[in-house]
Amino acid sequence: MSRDVVVAGVGMIPFAKPGKHDPYFQMAATATRAALGDAGVAYGQIQQAYVGYVYGDSTSGQRALYEVGMTGIPVVNVNNNCSTGSTALFLARQAIASGAADCVLALGFEQMNPGALGSVFADRPSPFDRFDQATDELVGHGEIPLALRYFGGAGKAHMDEFGTQLSTFAKIRAKASRHAARNPLALFRTEVTEDEVMAAPVMWEGVMTRLMACPPTCGAAAAVLCSDAFAQKHGLSRGVRIKAQAMTTDTPAAFEARDMREVVGFSMARAAAQQVYEAAGVGPADLDVVELHDCFAHNELLSYEALGLCPVGGAEQFVLDGDNTYGGRVVTNPSGGLLSKGHPLGATGLAQCTELVQQLRGTAEARQVEGARLALQHNLGLGGACVVTLYERV
Repeated sequence: MSRDVVVAGVGMIPFAKPGKHDPYFQMAATATRAALGDAGVAYGQIQQAYVGYVYGDSTSGQRALYEVGMTGIPVVNVNNNCSTGSTALFLARQAIASGAADCVLALGFEQMNPGALGSVFADRPSPFDRFDQATDELVGHGEIPLALRYFGGAGKAHMDEFGTQLSTFAKIRAKASRHAARNPLALFRTEVTEDEVMAAPVMWEGVMTRLMACPPTCGAAAAVLCSDAFAQKHGLSRGVRIKAQAMTTDTPAAFEARDMREVVGFSMARAAAQQVYEAAGVGPADLDVVELHDCFAHNELLSYEALGLCPVGGAEQFVLDGDNTYGGRVVTNPSGGLLSKGHPLGATGLAQCTELVQQLRGTAEARQVEGARLALQHNLGLGGACVVTLYERV
């Protein structure tokens, strides 16, 4: 039988530009100590740890946690591209729900290099070779970095089908900056206007400007999960629980649909969200706050539809009506999202967790979504994996 899983503690550090941060193990240890302190547990009470990072050598998770303690527990290193942090969270939740453990740490960190993402191992086939081939065939533009072609191409497919305006993506980016201005842990806290986003250097004519893409970022975040019985026994906070969670990978539609939206995981995200809604007995209309994977403004717009926040084809109107921010239907990315908070790949999913737990506790200060009770997290990694998590205030 599945047991209730409590999020007892969360912690993260301010995200920073490459070169403006501590070494990865120090960032990770600081975030871990913050989560342990928030939970009110000692590291010696942690029974397992799942540690996510994308750019790092094997057993970097142990190197990071040995800064906190050497207790002999299992430490599992996790790499699932941009959904790495949420995959660590998924595994930690499974360990508790199944009864394998009672108190587990999920940790994510990243020490990134400046510039566009690239492959580390050039002497073997890339895991993205089929994605690259599909992108070449569907959008071309080989002179543009691949990540921009993936998500810019997906945004362009939406523009071509529904007449979505480039200015709508600029509105999403401007909204992210307004939210991040309230977040002391965000990388970019300066507000930008829609006009400033439109006037930024062009990355792909008619499709994307520089401000519509998230920056390479370094940072760390962590969460302590435990069973309800463990929380009761040790007097821990039981106010936030994981109500439902799902993880999906690609289906043949990713390539067979001949649609860049499918290449970047639209159906993968929609399937994960539907599984979560069904398991929890709720629908998207019941959500109060969402942290979703806005690696590009284009993916935020696509994710509104994949998560059911609006109908397919209705995302532009959703933005124009202000339904994605305070005073609208559901507040999306109150943290500032990846676009403004930053995107240290391995840490992102646990930073999203941190934000939503604070929202449900009512401790998000200037970012607080009034009366938040249900919060949805969406974290997607190409190649591919998508994790959707629903948190509940109890």
